[in-house]
Amino acid sequence: MKFNWIIAPLILMIATTALAHEDVKNLTVKERMVSMGSIVGNMKTLGGMAKGAVDFDLEQAKAALAEIEDIAKTVPILFKENKMDPKSEALPAIWTNFSDFTAKSKAMEGAAATALANFSDQSDLIPAMRALGGTCKSCHSEYRK
Repeated sequence: MKFNWIIAPLILMIATTALAHEDVKNLTVKERMVSMGSIVGNMKTLGGMAKGAVDFDLEQAKAALAEIEDIAKTVPILFKENKMDPKSEALPAIWTNFSDFTAKSKAMEGAAATALANFSDQSDLIPAMRALGGTCKSCHSEYRK
């Protein structure tokens, strides 16, 4: 498979997320980071299948998409309080433009729901990851360090 510019940044994000949770003092921030890490872990599952690093498993792929959708629903709640921690990568812009931040979370939820509803085989992996990766990028470009 040739290099994919959507999947590569996601893999880099996965590698750095694990280090971000160490020494987080604020429990609200830690909860947000764990939830975001779960999204990353599910994207890693999908990415591994897309790259052929692990065997494709339809049920596991659908479970990953369902969990991303479920977590996306909670993002506005997780970020409602303006809490920070030195380890947090959240930018203050989240709380100054919370309606846009919430809309971006809804876009991720919608992308996951659409992918899940239309997911039937391995050929659906790349389109699902592109749609989800686009929602990740749109939010991270404005609201994450």
